Order: sequence, then structure tokens, then C-alpha cells
Amino acid sequence: MKLNIALLAGDGIGPEVIDQAVKVSDAIALKFGHEITWTPALTGACAIDAVGVPYPDETHEICLKSDAVLFGAIGHPKYDNDPTAPVRPEQGLLLMRKKLGLFANVRPTFTFPSLLDKSPLKRERIEGTDLVFLRELTGGIYFGEKGRLDGGETAFDNCVYTRHEVQRLAKKGFELAMTRSKKLCCVDKANVLETSRLWRETVQAMEKDYPEVTVSYEFVDAVAMRLVQWPNSYDVLITENLFGDILTDEASVISGSMGLMPSASMGDKVALFEPIHGSYPQATGLNIANPMATVLSAAMMFENFGLMEEGQAMRDAVNKALEAGIVTEDLADGGKAHGTKEVGDWLAANI
Repeated sequence: MKLNIALLAGDGIGPEVIDQAVKVSDAIALKFGHEITWTPALTGACAIDAVGVPYPDETHEICLKSDAVLFGAIGHPKYDNDPTAPVRPEQGLLLMRKKLGLFANVRPTFTFPSLLDKSPLKRERIEGTDLVFLRELTGGIYFGEKGRLDGGETAFDNCVYTRHEVQRLAKKGFELAMTRSKKLCCVDKANVLETSRLWRETVQAMEKDYPEVTVSYEFVDAVAMRLVQWPNSYDVLITENLFGDILTDEASVISGSMGLMPSASMGDKVALFEPIHGSYPQATGLNIANPMATVLSAAMMFENFGLMEEGQAMRDAVNKALEAGIVTEDLADGGKAHGTKEVGDWLAANI
């Protein structure tokens, strides 16, 4: 198979972890007889520095012409520490999601047998955890009208959802549940928020189309609690943008490190694959960033093309590296810490 992949490395450790994912993906392509063309493009703080905007039109065109997008991370302290900055890297991420129609963020959370005791949660609570969040990405409070009143003394952010936005996200949730254990949880705050009541009534109306799926409805605060008590009681969860942003970060630490969790963003045009961690600017250039989440995001990318054996080969290599202690400092736990490049080299060689 010939694949054209847009490569958006971004800021901070983004380029370093992306380099390793490319290295491992190229090893897969060599092993299985594929051809990958990588097309780099700017986004985030580096794009602002270069051309003045965080998601240039040229980058958008490259993404549209590609079969998929592999994305690193964006963000820089000079923008984080300046709330008055008129242009910010994160604006590029939101614009990219909007322009590419990436309305469904797919965030799996699973455990690694060799790392069960590295989780902040007890082994007996997390063993067997394998859940997936589908977070709506292009609606809600992040995209609603916002502003200041009373000379800046009052601020507002409007949360708005349409039934169509809920339906298309929920449809993906139901379809995913059908391929797994046929359990779906709709996460909302319907006892307080009108948008959540729209979510709940819309999903309830869709249940008849998926009679094999058992659907539960839970308030977001209850889910936040249960995620650390009984995470393996969940399978597929769907929720709105803000709730999903918070809950998926909470779930990510179950595995023992945010540096291990991949994600995908799906939509109408092209799919994007990225690690869930941020740009971690303090580690830039130090060769200490964990590349495994980006490698596993690339595995999700291969599987999205129907190349399941290729994706599994990447997952197997990561598991072998973890078992062999070929890990970066976040997982070394007092043992030998390997560099970002060393881990990438080991994974590629193993494949």
C-alpha cells in the first residue's frame, strides 16, 4: 500500500517523538512491503514564529491531500505565560479540528501487564482496564461565543450544541460499542445543563437503532469518581468537548504514564493521530521524552487503513520494550533510563 502522510511535528518534544514514530513506521513499511511518503508541515508556536499564524493555509492543504495526519504536540511557555497574546498555538489546534471536520476524538485507555504496579491506582482496581472515550471535538464551550462585559469585570463562555453534532458523535460510539462488548455510557450533566439534556434525549432516541447495545447514562462527576475506583467497569464512553477533555486526561494516568497513551481524531475528510501528552517544553532537546504514545498513535493509523497486522506488530514491539526495560526516564523507576532516540531505535530494530 502507498500512503501519503502529513507530518505535523509541532512544538517542544513534538519533533523528537515524531521522529521516532516515523522511524518505527518506516520499519513496518519495510517489513510489510508498504511505501510511505511523509510531508512535513508547520503548526503551533513554530508556525506563528515562521508565518504569524498557528495553522497556515499551506498546512491545511497538505493535510487535505494526505491519507492521514500524524501530529506531535503544540504549545510554548511564551504563550502560556501571556494571557494577552493575540495569537496562540492552541488556536491552531482548534482551527485544524474545525477545518478538517475532526469532530470525534478517540482516546483509548488500557493497561500494560509489565506496568501494572507503576500506576497510581492499585493493581486490583486497574487490571483488565480497556476502555475508549469518544469526545466531541468541534462544538461546546470551546467554540461558543465568549467575551467580557462590565469593562472586563465579567467574562462569559457559551456552551452550544446542535442535535446533529450529538448524533454524529453518538453514532460512532454505538458503532464502536458493537465491535467491542456492546456497552455504551453517555456522560453528561443533565441534572443541571440544558445542553446535557439535549445529549441525553438524542442518545436515548438512537437506542432503538442499536438494540444489542446496553446504554447507561451517568453524570460527569460520578464518572470522574468511578474512573479511579472501578475503571474496568467501563468500555465505550461518549461525551461533550469540555467533559471529555478533563476525563480523558484523568483516565490517561491509569496506565502509569501519559507518555504511553495514543489517540485519534476522526471526521469527514481525513483522520489525525497524536499522542495525548503536551509539548513538554522543559524537555525539549534533552532526549528524555517518551516516544511510545506517538508510536502507538501511528499503530492506530495503520489499523485505520485496515492494516491490523502492522498495527499489532507495533504494539507488540512496545510491549516487548516495556518488559525488557527499554524505557525513558518517566518509566525507569530508578533503573536504567534510555533516551528517546534509543527507544525508537530499539523498536525499529525489533520490528
